[in-house]
Amino acid sequence: MSYLGLVVLAALALVGVPLFVVLGAGGLYGAWLSDLDPAVLIIELNRLASSPNLIAIPLFTLAGTVLASGGAPHRLVRVFDAAFGWLPGGVAIVALTASAFFTAFSGASGITILALGGVFYPILREGGYSERFSLGLVTSSGSLGLLFPPSLAVLLYGIVAGVNIEDLFKAGVVPWLILLALLAAYSAYQGRTSVSAGSRFSMRTLRRALREGIWELMLPIGVVGGIFGGYVTIAEAAAWTAAYVLFVEGVIQRSLHLDQRLLVVLREAVVLVGSIIVILGMAMGLTNLAVDSQAPMRVLALIEGVIDTPLEFLILLNLFLLMVGALMDIFSAMVVVVPLILPLAQRFGVDPVHLGIVFMANLEIGYCTPPVGINLFISSQRLNKPVMTCFSSSLPFVAIMLLWLVIITYIPYLSLWWR
Repeated sequence: MSYLGLVVLAALALVGVPLFVVLGAGGLYGAWLSDLDPAVLIIELNRLASSPNLIAIPLFTLAGTVLASGGAPHRLVRVFDAAFGWLPGGVAIVALTASAFFTAFSGASGITILALGGVFYPILREGGYSERFSLGLVTSSGSLGLLFPPSLAVLLYGIVAGVNIEDLFKAGVVPWLILLALLAAYSAYQGRTSVSAGSRFSMRTLRRALREGIWELMLPIGVVGGIFGGYVTIAEAAAWTAAYVLFVEGVIQRSLHLDQRLLVVLREAVVLVGSIIVILGMAMGLTNLAVDSQAPMRVLALIEGVIDTPLEFLILLNLFLLMVGALMDIFSAMVVVVPLILPLAQRFGVDPVHLGIVFMANLEIGYCTPPVGINLFISSQRLNKPVMTCFSSSLPFVAIMLLWLVIITYIPYLSLWWR
């Protein structure tokens, strides 16, 4: 593809042309330059369509939108507040934990910030936390659940990279717990210095909150236990989750009437899934063209002339992925970048499962960095704060996440402990 063509495509993306249009146009243009039949662009779609895990994406997305519309975020907040709100920094720990769990099921940090950001921000401020800390926590916590089952990011990486999704879910648990622990420790420190006194623990309040939220709390236990125990496949877990959520929110909680409102929820899920599938299809066609033109091999030859060891490769990879995360959303970056870096990682002996965790960790940090960090824009809109104020407030949390990235990158055992 000529440099002029790349510049034109980049300009189209910058002015807001939909990503799937840019990717599709790039594929057609590249095929025309290479004198190839455009049919080669859809060969990879056969692998995508025949993937047994593809059905999990719409089903888990439906479950997330139903939970968001059914009031599950508020019930989870009450449970975690009753359980942990009395601890030093308890309110902040509640915000982190609830956001992490909800992001895992909603599949997108934007939904988490929109659903919970407006709830937690005033609670944190009333609890004595500074505006900077409260804004930074709300902005950064929207992406904390991307490694926890049944995260859509993990599903998508497994499909694109051809890696076993159950293995990816197992690999993500320990890194996810480490990140949550680091941020909780920082929140506890802030709570000790900024909050005069926490609320008193009440078993009666906890029991009441559990009665309201026990059905939502059972969901991650069932999904994680079913997948890790080998009782269900990813597709079966997705189907069970969607059915369970519809029953709980529509029949038990009665917070989502199975009538006109359900149609609105279904529309939201379909739009989100449709955007992912269309982008995925266009990107896989373009990637197939890049592979046929030996682009990954040329990049590999260039990199081999600069670095010699897996450690050097991982350092360069992290720098590259942090830039990618700052410029692209996680789903677009995954379908475009993963097929290009996977052969490079294999060449340097990096396990594809470990690579997936490192990849998603980098892009998780990218949610909070300009110029395209989606958390910054959604938090800015939701809380009516300038984007750069959201970014500067998130810097302490980003610093902790960078430390976490270094730990999980250079200690592969944290991701591969289960082998």
